[in-house]
Amino acid sequence: MTRTPQNNRQRFDLVIFDCDGVLVDSEVISCRAHAETLTRHGYAITEQQVLERFLGVSDREARLIVEAELGLKLPEDFEAQVKQAALQRYPSGLGNIPHVSAAIAAIGVPKCVASSGTPEKIRHGLACAGLHDALAPHIFSATQVERGKPAPDLFLFAAERMQASPERCVVIEDSVAGITGALAAGMTVLGFHGGSHCLPGHAGKLRAAGAAATFDDMRQLPGLVAAGAGAGWPPGR
Repeated sequence: MTRTPQNNRQRFDLVIFDCDGVLVDSEVISCRAHAETLTRHGYAITEQQVLERFLGVSDREARLIVEAELGLKLPEDFEAQVKQAALQRYPSGLGNIPHVSAAIAAIGVPKCVASSGTPEKIRHGLACAGLHDALAPHIFSATQVERGKPAPDLFLFAAERMQASPERCVVIEDSVAGITGALAAGMTVLGFHGGSHCLPGHAGKLRAAGAAATFDDMRQLPGLVAAGAGAGWPPGR
């Protein structure tokens, strides 16, 4: 049970959302596009293997891993090929995360997006989900920093741009890589496992990675963020 806060001061000054799998139900599409593009270039891999190996990892970091294993360079426009393959599937295949719009509106502190995707992909996904106007212009991409997730760079960049101290930021993530990066940035992390890509046991993986709490229904999020105001954080732990 959550204890009564000892004071009225919010613990968190900023909520940082991942995009794919948290704001938009797009991870299945992204993994399929990534797998098909890699396979076409000689790196045979399934959609499920991409999900298990590269969920939450920036395109650049995933590329470096694959190139090291192949012992050769992928085409210069590889990331663009993956992006286009995913965007082509968005109109018919992109799913909504239930109740996410209401959850965003109910959170009374500043919010932003910090995603491994390219700016175009992030904007397109948020627009398709009807969330772009609620979060713009505070949308940050791994292309803006030297190292993507699981490094802390993107989260620290977002906090700096939003003028928030890392220790007073809470990150909403669906991947171990994202949780690793957010913790390295000195932030609190909540693990979301309500996307269609999340299989049984995913919540346990997020907790093992360091999530302070996990949830699978966006209606829970405003209460979880508010509960961080006092000594009872994290609730139920």
